[in-house]
Amino acid sequence: MRIEGKVIVITGAARGIGREFARYLAGLGARVVLADVNDCAQTLDLMQAEKGTAVCAKLDVANAASATAMARTALDAFGRIDALINNAALYGGLKGGRFDTISESEWDAAMAVNVKGIWNCCKAVVPAMRQAGGGSIVNMASLAATYGMPYGLHYTTSKAAVIGLTRGLARELGRDNIRVNALAPSAVLTEGTREFFAEKADKALDTIKANQAIARNLAPSDLLGVVHWLVSDSSQLVTGQTIAVDGGTVMH
Repeated sequence: MRIEGKVIVITGAARGIGREFARYLAGLGARVVLADVNDCAQTLDLMQAEKGTAVCAKLDVANAASATAMARTALDAFGRIDALINNAALYGGLKGGRFDTISESEWDAAMAVNVKGIWNCCKAVVPAMRQAGGGSIVNMASLAATYGMPYGLHYTTSKAAVIGLTRGLARELGRDNIRVNALAPSAVLTEGTREFFAEKADKALDTIKANQAIARNLAPSDLLGVVHWLVSDSSQLVTGQTIAVDGGTVMH
């Protein structure tokens, strides 16, 4: 599972899960591109203090030109792209509620970032992966899609689309030795999760935990081993899969 020297693009790296991915993978010797619509300077400072190698790239995933510019930043800095972790998503900024109270603008925003954003980033980096002889794409889905989370239908639907995108793209890119997989975590203890559930956060987290075979809420660190395996060469024949990291909530 060595990843030393691999160039890994991580979207949504300014905070939360993306930041933890970046710090962990850089600690294993990867060269990391921190991509986010928000300032990644704090993440970069933490990584440099830990002797990690990284560069920041401003990225609005919903904008194709921005995604192309991000890939160019990665290539200018490191000369290749080996892996892409599509972590950026609208989550904390969305308002939950009954499906018929969700505004059209919120629905469109969720799809633009959570679905179109992954499409844009894949289009931007795949040419470099082809040139490198292969690569790995990891898309962040969610328990929301695999379980069918109510009262957040824009988010649930967007993450279900991520699973379909993952499967179709895996079939298209297999000939290029590019693997495409998804992770479907349960609610992770991050700022975004608390923002999404707002005043109901503690109750929601307790309910989610109670439905798990392993009754413990996920921390970002619970995702690190799976991501490490997927971006390494140890998962060379694993593609098109949605891997649940949900404490045993949905069992396939």
